[in-house]
Amino acid sequence: MGYVFFFLLGFGLAVTGGVTIIAYMNFLPAGLSWADYFLFISGRIECYFLPLGVLIMGVLLYRYPN
Repeated sequence: MGYVFFFLLGFGLAVTGGVTIIAYMNFLPAGLSWADYFLFISGRIECYFLPLGVLIMGVLLYRYPN
């Protein structure tokens, strides 16, 4: 049961981070360059949820007992 909980936690973090990164892409038509965009999202803590969630899911899928 703990594996399912942590997998869903990782999935939720990945979805939250991915949606946030896509939402911040709305700054591109406002005049930000790609370099400014990546500099901006590198300073936002919620954008780190995507790699963290993918990492949690990957570790759990690799270590899940058969």
